[in-house]
Amino acid sequence: MRLDGKVAIISGGSRGMGAAEAKLFAREGARVVICDILEDEGRQIEAEINEVGGDAVFVKLDVTSQDEWENVVNATIERFGRLDIVVNNAGIGVQSTIEDMPVEMWDRVMDVNAKGVFLGTKAAIPHMKATGGGSIINISSISGNIGQDNVNAGYNASKGAVRIFTKAAAVQYAGDNIRVNSIHPGPIITPMTAEGRLDPERVRTMESRTALGRYGEPEEVAHAVLFLASDESSYVTGSEVMVDGGYTAQ
Repeated sequence: MRLDGKVAIISGGSRGMGAAEAKLFAREGARVVICDILEDEGRQIEAEINEVGGDAVFVKLDVTSQDEWENVVNATIERFGRLDIVVNNAGIGVQSTIEDMPVEMWDRVMDVNAKGVFLGTKAAIPHMKATGGGSIINISSISGNIGQDNVNAGYNASKGAVRIFTKAAAVQYAGDNIRVNSIHPGPIITPMTAEGRLDPERVRTMESRTALGRYGEPEEVAHAVLFLASDESSYVTGSEVMVDGGYTAQ
């Protein structure tokens, strides 16, 4: 199995891409700590993994809280004895134009999407250094690479921050054998995109801008995350992996 013996923390693991990543990691031999503010959903994913012979535990986490991140990492070490992988997956999206966007909305998007990645990385690094390395995978977005006429600019900014933070961390901790990479999904069928997918015109627009002509599935993102989490990607750090159906290729 590709993650046999490894221990992984996945934020935003209660649904969507995070849940897909947690299930796939467990099937590949990892012991998984599922973290989210959605406690009921998280415990359901925990149960689903354990019912089929996996090893998962749910720990409640608000990714904007440094104390809660430290609690999650300490709980992981206490239960499993090590930390090999962190997937900073948690994120939120909002709808607003720049001129109508309240400052509080901007702050919230940046707190969850960018600060949350910083705090997860900060909490993990000392433990990874102590055990000889690890892999951190930050979920950015194609919105961190391109401007878009149908996406909130604060979301673009937050995901752009994740992109460049990932590269900086990769360079600064390569000597500790800690690899840091980012995943950039395009339009994916998740709860975050559910409202937008109710609009047929928006769906047509997104599909027309995607070379493969469709939305992606969470599992398609999870397999890219799995590669970066595994030793197969031992020579990959500071990279951005597009999982976007060719959206940014056109």
